Amino acid sequence: MGIDESPGQVAGNPAQARTGTGIVLGMLCFVYVLNFLDRQLLSILAKPIQDELNITDSQLGMITGFYFALFYCFIAIPIGWLADRTNRVKVLSAACAIWSAATAACGMAGNYTQLVVARMAVGVGEAGGVPPSYAIISDYFPRERRGTAMAIFNLGPPLGAALGVAFGASIAASFHWRMPFYIIGAIGVIAAVAVYFVIAEPQRGGHDAVSEASSPDITAPGFLETIKRFFTNPILLVASLASGGANFISYGMLNFATLFLMREKGMELGEVAVWYALVVGVGMSAGIFVSGRLIDKFGARTRAAYAIIPAISLLLALPFFLGFVWAAQWEVALLFLAGPMFLNSFFLSATVTFVQGEVRPDQRVISGALLLLVMNFIGLGLGPTYVGMASDFFRSSYGDHSLQAAFYALAPMYVIAALLYFGLARLIKRSHTQAGGTAE
Repeated sequence: MGIDESPGQVAGNPAQARTGTGIVLGMLCFVYVLNFLDRQLLSILAKPIQDELNITDSQLGMITGFYFALFYCFIAIPIGWLADRTNRVKVLSAACAIWSAATAACGMAGNYTQLVVARMAVGVGEAGGVPPSYAIISDYFPRERRGTAMAIFNLGPPLGAALGVAFGASIAASFHWRMPFYIIGAIGVIAAVAVYFVIAEPQRGGHDAVSEASSPDITAPGFLETIKRFFTNPILLVASLASGGANFISYGMLNFATLFLMREKGMELGEVAVWYALVVGVGMSAGIFVSGRLIDKFGARTRAAYAIIPAISLLLALPFFLGFVWAAQWEVALLFLAGPMFLNSFFLSATVTFVQGEVRPDQRVISGALLLLVMNFIGLGLGPTYVGMASDFFRSSYGDHSLQAAFYALAPMYVIAALLYFGLARLIKRSHTQAGGTAE
């Protein structure tokens, strides 16, 4: 896949320094799989959880969206600040242990309030998962290979979603919906210990023109100054908003897709475990990997490609999404769903790689956290909340098809997100011209 096994530039324990980049990337991807699996498990098992705990669509949207994002997004900022100044691997290991224990606690919930508390604890732990991983990867791989490396790492969400569907639905169908939470939580705790002992902390900026070692006189800006620089940079701000719009679609769809297929298309839990899992795993994984290769190829020619590629992919995905919502049988719906599963994820690797390359090496974790703050508060916090509230709103008019109406109401966000990415491409070209570069 273009990722070699040679050791990265690392500091600290010489034994750890021999850890190959492929092993590091594989472990980080596995932790991300668990991260996303834990995050999606509640949505995957929504039907049996709703039946036992008497949860409405609005409540489901809040607990899988707003309540989770409230902690996940904002706590990521101080955690990112801490990780930029301490050991990022240790921060990641501790975070993985916390969210895994909280996942097990979700399986113990006896009512909606207890489930909300456990879900918030999952958000607290997962806030320390992705931003440190972005920075670790950026310091293990040179710029010309980061797009592919980020794409491989970002296989975590599709693999996590697919395994969550296949594993969670199968175990729930055979035993009880609580059992998958216990098993996956235990696996996460073991993974946290493995991260601590296997992955070496890399040298910050070791593959960049300016590194900590070569420029010790560079003074890092303060916490508030770093945040101010990020949000007053038009390019970084628009990149965050555009990714938030794209994520609004992804989480709005993913967090209700299983419920939609079972309630309105007639799928059974066993069928979800096989066919829906296959569409999610293959579609999203292929989309993320292909997007990474495209970014490495065209990003080297023009930085605007980091925005143009996501914009085009979103517009191409829209008719497939409408077909998925419209189809009467679940078999046809899944065929249409393969399109959005492949195309919706193009924005992720492009935006993350772009932002990591726009900031200094010692600001990568906090910048990644700020990107995720906007991306996930809009996407994860508001997307599922919007769909859940829209479904309850349309219930009086559409009855059992209220969720279908809510998905139709989600469709315009494809155009909004695409326009934001086209605006980002224009800003990138303008900044390049102002910097004295040739026209892109």
